[in-house]
Amino acid sequence: MAEISNGTDEGPTDEGGLLPLGAKPGSWVSWKADCWLSPQPFDGTAVRRPDRPFPLTEEWEWEYDYYDNAIHSSPLHGIYQHGSVLLGSGQPPGFWTLVVTGPQRGRVWWLRDGCATPYSPSEQPEDGFLHWVRDWHLGQGWWGPE
Repeated sequence: MAEISNGTDEGPTDEGGLLPLGAKPGSWVSWKADCWLSPQPFDGTAVRRPDRPFPLTEEWEWEYDYYDNAIHSSPLHGIYQHGSVLLGSGQPPGFWTLVVTGPQRGRVWWLRDGCATPYSPSEQPEDGFLHWVRDWHLGQGWWGPE
């Protein structure tokens, strides 16, 4: 991110651009998820902790998962607050993040209502941040060239 830009408005016009490091999109603070299954509400004003581990290594669709508050509430909050920096927002309610800690470091994840998923299901190095930002900048579609 530091080698490309510390924020830019270039890219798909409906996405609002790449955020400066540490910034939150306006929709982050006001986001109200339909499928937020934690007894503690989402707090978009809370300090994000990129130094803490990102809790996922594969896609998680909690909307369709058997949900146990004792097991799932902490990872759910961690997905949105730990181990990543926000890149921008897309189709509400969705947010692009770059994971900066743990096994998913360098990969872009899409956080949306009821699901979190890596940008590409492939484990190839080219599917990291540079691959995502190239596709985003060229407007080729979020899941790769068609």
